[in-house]
Amino acid sequence: MIRRLPNLRKKVIGLAVLTWASCLFSLSCVAADAGYPLDHIEPDIHDQASLQRGAKTYMNYCMGCHSLEYQRYKRTAEDLGIPENLMLKHLVFDPDTRIGDLMTNTMSAESSRNWFGASPPDLTLHSNLKGGPDWLYTYLRTFYRDDSRPFGMNNLVYENVGMPHVLLDLQGMQIKTCKQVPQVAPNGGDMRDPLTNEFIREEVCGEELVRRGYSPLEKVEGTGSLTTAEYDQVIYDLANFMFYIGEPARIDRTRIGWYVLLFLAFFYVFTWLLGREYHKEFHRES
Repeated sequence: MIRRLPNLRKKVIGLAVLTWASCLFSLSCVAADAGYPLDHIEPDIHDQASLQRGAKTYMNYCMGCHSLEYQRYKRTAEDLGIPENLMLKHLVFDPDTRIGDLMTNTMSAESSRNWFGASPPDLTLHSNLKGGPDWLYTYLRTFYRDDSRPFGMNNLVYENVGMPHVLLDLQGMQIKTCKQVPQVAPNGGDMRDPLTNEFIREEVCGEELVRRGYSPLEKVEGTGSLTTAEYDQVIYDLANFMFYIGEPARIDRTRIGWYVLLFLAFFYVFTWLLGREYHKEFHRES
């Protein structure tokens, strides 16, 4: 038995490394291949004010179509620091709903298929499956006008999306822009005309979006009620809330995880000392 005991230290080290790696992986999100560069954000699940604002936006603009059927109102209220009576009064619109109910809506699958062509998915785990909060943050900021689509809108991240831009009144209408850019040569440089030595340019459209007015004072088509910075904050709060919804236990898990890692680091010292004593005994018998 003494000959096998030195392996205990290796097993403990392996367990510590595995725990550390799993914690890092769970805190990160693997971005989906969206085909469009995603804007990066840092979610903060400990910012209750942001989570509360995100919950308000979701319940007012998203809940009518997208349920959160794996989450309960009571758990959400507790984690976000919202009194249950205020949760029912301001964020629950069905008078028959109780605080312990799951966060579902009343839209039938048949009606949704007739209206949108497909049933809107449940979004409880959306932030874990669709590329994380970066994808959602970029997606909700890149709707643009496209008269060829049924709802008159398209999206740079999710081309030919079947979802209407439900936050249009906040953001305002966006349109694709076209600009002249130098053509790229095979060697990676900018192409030039051999006679005039001027850049050879081409028109590129769709890489950038321009908002057609955002101030309430501008009486133009597409005017939104929020400025760019205000709208981006709304979307950040919404993405932050969705990140929380994807794994509510993350709030406690990330806090407890540090104590686990500290314990393993502390325990490793004693394991190493114990292993050294076993090595002495092992070599003495050998």
